[in-house]
Amino acid sequence: MRATVNQNQIAFVPATDDDFEELFALRMAAMHDSLERIGRLDAIRSRERFEKTFTPGETRKILLSEECIGFFSISPVDDGLLLGHLYVHPNHQGSGIGTVTLRQVIAKANAEQLPLRLCALRGSESNNFYQRHGFVQTDEQEWDIYYERPPDAI
Repeated sequence: MRATVNQNQIAFVPATDDDFEELFALRMAAMHDSLERIGRLDAIRSRERFEKTFTPGETRKILLSEECIGFFSISPVDDGLLLGHLYVHPNHQGSGIGTVTLRQVIAKANAEQLPLRLCALRGSESNNFYQRHGFVQTDEQEWDIYYERPPDAI
């Protein structure tokens, strides 16, 4: 069991175009086991998919003691918000960083009174993580499961 990280130890900073390679590598490290488990580990396909979805203005790096250990992105879609990415490096998973980050994202959605949507890879442990935080499955496809979390009543 990893030591739990205090919320005050984490900072969120805007990403830039120059962060692409670092964040792509981080994403690959975070998804490696899940993609390998379902036979979809393919760096070329993963790079192409990330290139299509990486928007620096909507992306925040997760810093722990000034080290980038993860990132997330939030973008407006239809009548809600899309959590397009949330990745924490495997060396830091299980320490509460994902929860601290997700609570920030949920607070933003609640403040705007918008539903929060996301997609998780089938078979990934992230599915349980999102369900524990109030996300409900709305759809599924061959490789992906879609979730939504309505805003909390204020």
